[in-house]
Amino acid sequence: MFKIYYKSLIISSFLLFGFISSWPQTLNYQELFGDDWKKALDFERENRSWMQPLLTRNHISYPLAIAVVFPELVRYSALRDKMEITLLKALYVNLGEDYANFSIGQFQMKPSFAEMIREQAPTVLGRRSGIIFRNLSEFDDIRNFRKSIVADLEDPKTQFNYLAGFLKICEKKYKTNRKDEVTRLKFLATAYNYGIDKSASQIDSMTGKKYFNTKLFKTVNYCYSDVALYWYDHYSDSLK
Repeated sequence: MFKIYYKSLIISSFLLFGFISSWPQTLNYQELFGDDWKKALDFERENRSWMQPLLTRNHISYPLAIAVVFPELVRYSALRDKMEITLLKALYVNLGEDYANFSIGQFQMKPSFAEMIREQAPTVLGRRSGIIFRNLSEFDDIRNFRKSIVADLEDPKTQFNYLAGFLKICEKKYKTNRKDEVTRLKFLATAYNYGIDKSASQIDSMTGKKYFNTKLFKTVNYCYSDVALYWYDHYSDSLK
C-alpha cells in the first residue's frame, strides 16, 4: 500500500512539474534590451510635457498610446547609430513606397503608414484636435507630397500626430474602445506594427506572433504586443 502511494506521489509530482514548465514564461524585456530600454524611457519622460496634452485634447489614453509605440522607441534607440537611410529616402521620394518603404524616426513609422493616416484621419479628428494633415490633392508634384511625409516623420512632434490619428482611426474602424484593457492594448500594438489596411481578424491572428527585433539583421524575434504589454504593466500606473 505504501509503495503504491509513493509511486502515485512521484508520478503526480512529475506531472505537476511538467504542467508548470509548460506555462508561458514572461520575459524581462527591461533587462533584455538594457540601455536601449532606458533610452526609450528617457525619451518618454523628457517629451511627456508636449505629448500628453495632445492626446488629452483628443481624448486618448496617454499610457495606452505610449505602450503601443514603446517597442519602437526601444528599436529606434538600438538602431539610430547604425541607420543610413539617405538613399532610401531618395528612392521613396522619387519612386514611391513600392521601391522603398522603411521605418523613419523615433516612432519608427513607414511612409506607407503615414500616407494611410493622412488619408483617413480627417474623418476621425475633430476641429479642435490641433492636428492638420496635408493631403495629396494639395500638391502639384507627388514628389513634394512624399517629401512632406518624410519631413513629418523625421520630427518627433509632427510624427506624434500620426500616432494620435492612428489611434482614432482604430477606435472607429475596429471599435477598440469596446475591448477590455489588455485586449485593446495588444490589438492596437499589433495593428500599429502590422498595418491598419488589415481586417480585425488578420490583426488578431498576428497578436501573439514573434516578429519584432531590434537588429539590422534578424536574429531573435519577440512578440511586439508582449513588449508593449510589459511596459504597460510595469510603468503605466505612474502616468494614470
